[in-house]
Amino acid sequence: MTPLFPAAHEVMAKRSQPTRRPTAQKGMTLVELMVGITIGLLVVAIATTALMVSRGVSGTVTDASGIQQQASYAIRVIGAQMRQAGSLFLNPNPTGIATPATASYLQRVAFETDSRDPTNVGLPFNPALNTINSTSTSITSGYRRYKDKIHGSVDEQSLMRNCLGGPIDTSTDQIVQSAFTFDALKSELQCSGNNAPAQPIIKNVAEFQLRYLVQDNAIKGAPVIRNTTTVPTNWSQVQAVEVCMVLYGSERIDMPVGSTYIGCSDAAVDMSTLPGDRARRMHMRFKNVFQMRSQGLVGSAIPAI
Repeated sequence: MTPLFPAAHEVMAKRSQPTRRPTAQKGMTLVELMVGITIGLLVVAIATTALMVSRGVSGTVTDASGIQQQASYAIRVIGAQMRQAGSLFLNPNPTGIATPATASYLQRVAFETDSRDPTNVGLPFNPALNTINSTSTSITSGYRRYKDKIHGSVDEQSLMRNCLGGPIDTSTDQIVQSAFTFDALKSELQCSGNNAPAQPIIKNVAEFQLRYLVQDNAIKGAPVIRNTTTVPTNWSQVQAVEVCMVLYGSERIDMPVGSTYIGCSDAAVDMSTLPGDRARRMHMRFKNVFQMRSQGLVGSAIPAI
C-alpha cells in the first residue's frame, strides 16, 4: 500500500538538491573576433575596389564627353567664319551707275569688290587680300561687314559677328575678321579679330593642322584637286580648307603600354609615353573640311593675291 505522505528522509533529500540556474551567456572568443574583422575588411576592400572602378569608368566617359563638346564648339565657330570668307556686299545703290528713267524697275545693283574708303577710319576689306590668310599654326578669314535696316530699330545695324562676338554696332570696320591661332605652349586654340586681343576658345589642344584642297590647272581641261599642308601662294586656287585638331582629356587613365591614337599626320602616337600634362590621358582626333563659298569670285571678278 502506497503511503499517503512521503517519508521524511525523501523530503530532506529533495530539499538538499541544488536549484538549477539558467545557463549564463558566454562572450566571443579571440578567434571569432578575428574572423569577423577579417570578413569585414574583405567586404570593405571589395566595395572600395568596385567604387574605384566605377569612378574610373565614370571619369573616362565624362572626359570623352567633354572633349567632344569642346571639339564640336570649335568646329562650329571655325566653320561659321570660314564658310563666309570672302563674302561681298550687294549694294542696291552703287555710285556712278544711273537707273534708266524709263524703266525704274530695272534697279542697278553691284557687288562691292573693295571697301577701302579714305574717309573711313575703320578696318577696310579687300577680298583679294583679306579673304583668307594662314600660317602653319593659324588661319584668318574675313568678309564684308555692312549694315541693314532692322525691324523695330530706326538705325541700321550689322548682324554679322566674328569669333569673339564683335565688332560692336558702333564700329566703323568694313570687315568681319576672325583669326584662329594654336598656342602650343599653353595648349590652347585662341581667337582674335578686328584688333581685339586673343582669347582662348578651347583648351587641352595637342595638335592643330591645316590642309588645303588646291585646284591644279596645269593640264587644261583636266583640273586636279591636290591635298597639301603647304601654305598656298595663290588663294584663288584653294577650294576648301581641312582643319584637324587633337584634344586630350583631364583624367589620368591606367592604360596599358602601347595604347595609341592616330594624329593629324595619320601616324600612330603612343599615349602611354607622352610627357607632361598629356601623359596617360585620352586623346581624340577631329577633322572637318570647310568649302570656300566665295572662292569662285577670286581670280575672276576679283584680282587674285
